[in-house]
Parts: sequence; structure tokens; C-alpha cells
Amino acid sequence: MAVIETAEKMLPAGLRPIGGRTLRLLAAVLTERGERAAAQRMALTAFSIRILSAALAFVSQIVLARLMGEYEYGIFVFVWVLVVVFGDLSCLGFHTAIVRFLPQYKAAGAFEEIRGLTGTARIFALLSGTAVLAAGMLGLHFFGDMIQVYYLVPIFIGLLAMPMIALGDILEGTSRANHWPVMALSPVYIVRPILIILFMLIAIAIGAEHTAVTAMQAALVATFVTALGQYAATLYRLRRHYDDGPRKVDFLAWFSVAFPIFLIEGVSFLLTNSDVVVVGIFLEPHDVAIYFAAAKTMALVHFINFSVKAASGPRFSSIIADGDHAQLAAAAIDAARWTFWPALGVGLVVLAAGHLLLSLFGGAFTSGYLVMAILLAGILAKSLVGPAETLLMMAGKQNLCVALYAGALTANVGLNLALIPHYGIEGTAIATASAMAVEAILLHVAVRRTLGIVLFAFASPAAATPEMRVR
Repeated sequence: MAVIETAEKMLPAGLRPIGGRTLRLLAAVLTERGERAAAQRMALTAFSIRILSAALAFVSQIVLARLMGEYEYGIFVFVWVLVVVFGDLSCLGFHTAIVRFLPQYKAAGAFEEIRGLTGTARIFALLSGTAVLAAGMLGLHFFGDMIQVYYLVPIFIGLLAMPMIALGDILEGTSRANHWPVMALSPVYIVRPILIILFMLIAIAIGAEHTAVTAMQAALVATFVTALGQYAATLYRLRRHYDDGPRKVDFLAWFSVAFPIFLIEGVSFLLTNSDVVVVGIFLEPHDVAIYFAAAKTMALVHFINFSVKAASGPRFSSIIADGDHAQLAAAAIDAARWTFWPALGVGLVVLAAGHLLLSLFGGAFTSGYLVMAILLAGILAKSLVGPAETLLMMAGKQNLCVALYAGALTANVGLNLALIPHYGIEGTAIATASAMAVEAILLHVAVRRTLGIVLFAFASPAAATPEMRVR
């Protein structure tokens, strides 16, 4: 309280009322106990990390664009997006299944199941990532003549990172399930981008060429160093909390939940990244570079949804385990509000500075400003329902989510194919924003019909569960 009162006195007189309320609200979030406060703290920590990571990613992409030029930079970002997409998909949903099961096991004191779940997931990720690596190598061997020659070597290098990307996702899910946001998010979103730039600069300093191949080599080394360090840190912390002991493995039960989650998140992840992939397939690396720079500049707004999602998953799972439907509705509305209002504020600020931010990549990149504005409209539409897909997954509605995301992805791809030939990267932006709006509508309807929750950022929790209050 002394700190808050001192801070209030330092504020200008006109800002003291709202500033004081904000400081007291922040103090309550940081000090209160309970599931809601823990989720808010995790969201705040995750958002802070993502802000820092967004700044680092933005700076690193500027450095890479300046080092390589538009053409080589376009090759690198297209291949790296493919690598990250398929590396994440190779987990087959186990990284989110951990978030689903571990809080419930922890609440029941089932430490044998926790040890079995986390150990099995790590082994599975390494095996599945290696399988994707092998499949990719076979694809290059038999169908390499169908791929543009300037993509072949970068793709070959990127495939080698698959097992480590899969392992990193499992470790992130393990930390999220234990409410360890710093350990969950720092390796991939802070450490790895720093290492990519560091290794790229070292490679150039010792005489390597300023090309996408050099950048992919730097990314490969950075991925291995990050994943192995994250593995050691996570394993140490798990042993401190759960000790060594017998493990109980129920692989079929976990996989029966993980695989539908894989279908949901796979389609969702493809939906999120399909724009860059489609631009890379149909347009030149120059266009990929400009589109990616514009999308990356708007990435801070996306991070808000990610941060709230990271905090909401364990909270939803715990509330569902308790069977408190009214509290679940309140938590869902809270999550939607935590998503929309920060997204609106941050999005408008980023858009206002758009020309300046794009010019940092190079003079030609300012042509992507319209892409930024279009993408913001889609992001805001999606943020109106918050992490609705997480709510459905934690409630066991995985199959429904698969159908919803398949519909949104189909709309996205179809619109891209129709609009790219006529409107180029602006057509891709329109297709992506429209798909986000379709996704939001489908999720809102699904949550209302299956859970009886009117999930909307402007809804009140008291009116959000008419069917549940009748029950």
C-alpha cells in the first residue's frame, strides 16, 4: 500500500483517480489468491513476455531483412514458417493434452500419472518429430524437382530442426500446465530469436554469405541450443515439485484426447499461418517478405490472444473439474474482455505507427501498410470471443472444434485462391481477415449451443448462462 500511495503522489493531478484505480487493480492481481488471480497473473506474465518477445522478434526480423535483402529474406521467412508449422503439428496435440490432464492429476494428488504423462509426452515428441523429418527428406528426394530451386537447401536444413521444435512445444505445455509462464514462454519467444541473430552475425563475421541458407543454419543451431537448455531446466523443476518415483502410463487415454486436439490446433495453426504459405507458393520471395513484415508488425496484437489463452487453459480445466458452470461462464467472459480491449488499444497504436515501423525493414516494405490495416480488422473480430477454442477443448468438445476450424480454413484457402491473382498480398490479407471473422462467428455459436455461454467481450457474466441458470 505504501508503494501504491507513493506512486499515486508521483502522478499528475488529472491522472491520479484513474491511475490510482489501475495501480490498486494491479496490486490485487499480484497479491490475491485463488484461481482467477492466478490466471490473471499468468496472463499478465505471459503478455509481458510476449511484449518483450514481440520487440525482440521485430528487431530480429529487421536485422535479418537488412542483412539479407528482400529476396533472400523472403526465402528465409517462407521456409522458417513451414518448419515451425510442421514442427508444432508433429506433437499431435500432446502439448495441449498436458494442459488438459496435468491440473486435474495435480488436484487429485495423482503424481504417478503426472510423471507418466510428462515423460511419455517428451519421448513421443522426439519420435514424432523424427518421423516428420524422415517424411520431409523422402519428399525432397522424390518431389524436389517440383520445388523452386532456391527453396531446396533451406528446407533441407529446416527439416533437421523438427525433433527439437516438437520437444520445445511439449516442454512449453508442461510449464503452462504448472503455471510457470516464464519457463513456458521465454525459451521459444525470447531465447531462440536472440540466438538466431547472434549465430547469424557470428556466421557473417567469419565469412558466411548474407543468404537464406546462412540464416537457416543459424536458426537450426539456435533451435537445438534452446530446446536442450529448456529440457534440462524443465526436468529439474519437475523433479523438485513431484520427486522421482513410479510412473503410471495411460497412453491410449491421453492419445484419444490429444489427437482430436491435434486436429483442432493443426487446422487452427494452418489457419493462422496459411497466408504466408499461400503467398510463398503463388508469389515471389519479394512479396513474401513484404507480407511477412506487415504481418509481423501486427503480431503484438496476436500475442494478446496467445497470452490470455496460455492463462485460461489451466483455469478452464480446473473449473470444469469442479463442475461450477456459473464460474466457468464468468471466467470465459473475463477471458474475452482480457483479449478484446488490449487488442483494440495495442492494434490502434501499432497501426498509427505502421509506416514508420515498416520503413525500418527497408523502403520497399512500406507498401504493406494496407495489409496491416486489413489484418487488424480480422484480429479484432477474432478477439471478441477470446480463447473460445480453448474453452471448448477443455470442455471435451474437440471434435466440434475440428469441424469449425476446417470450415474456417476452407474459407481462408478458397478466398486466397480467388483473391491473390487479382489483388496480390492485399487479397491474402482480405482472405485472412475474413476467415478470422468466420472463425469467431462459428466459435460463438458453438459455445452458446454446447455450453450455454454467451461468449462475447461485451456480454455480462450474469446474462451469459441463461440455460445454466435454469438447470
